Amino acid sequence: MSALGRKIMLVTFFMVSCGLMSGCTSLKKKYNALNVEHQNLKGLYDNCKSTLDSSASEKENLAAKLAEGEQTIEELRKQMEANGQTSGQATGFDGYQVDMDAAAGTITVTLPNAILFDSGKDSLKSSAKKNLGDIVSVLNEKYNGRLLDVVGHTDTDPIKKSNWKDNWQLSTERALTVLRQLISNGIPENQIRAVGCGSSLPVADNSSASGKAKNRRVELVVHMK
Repeated sequence: MSALGRKIMLVTFFMVSCGLMSGCTSLKKKYNALNVEHQNLKGLYDNCKSTLDSSASEKENLAAKLAEGEQTIEELRKQMEANGQTSGQATGFDGYQVDMDAAAGTITVTLPNAILFDSGKDSLKSSAKKNLGDIVSVLNEKYNGRLLDVVGHTDTDPIKKSNWKDNWQLSTERALTVLRQLISNGIPENQIRAVGCGSSLPVADNSSASGKAKNRRVELVVHMK
């Protein structure tokens, strides 16, 4: 074979070798990229599966708590019927208006504004502190660990000659005052919330003095679920 022929063969061999090496490198890069993508997808799948499993577990727990709350309220209702008790007596909040809602899983205790605050004020009457202390005793004995909402309400009379901007602010400040008193008597901070509803949820007609008096109130809502 001539020298020229040998050179041509060497060049051809070199070019084929480079092509193969380049192809291998390209395949390796593609493999690595696909492998990374696969691992990412697997991680997303595992996270989604974990979240779904957790959500299902939480849903089951909530359903169980709701069923337990409904059962407790139903038992209280039967106890009332059997013993001729008022809802206040059956729930332990004797002397107060108490409403039980089995579907919502709540027990609502209504505290008239007259026993809590002077007109236009958000500081508790001294006698109200004893009332709230007695309520805390019932909560600790019968409803320990249950979430509690403190909900303030007012009538529709506009705010006059006071520091409050409107009834929303007044109802909220009163709810917070009751909340702080309950906390000072031992209710854990992570089990209680406060909200002001102003005059948006009346229970009576605001056209009469007696109706307005009923609307000025603070509700303690015990969540049984």
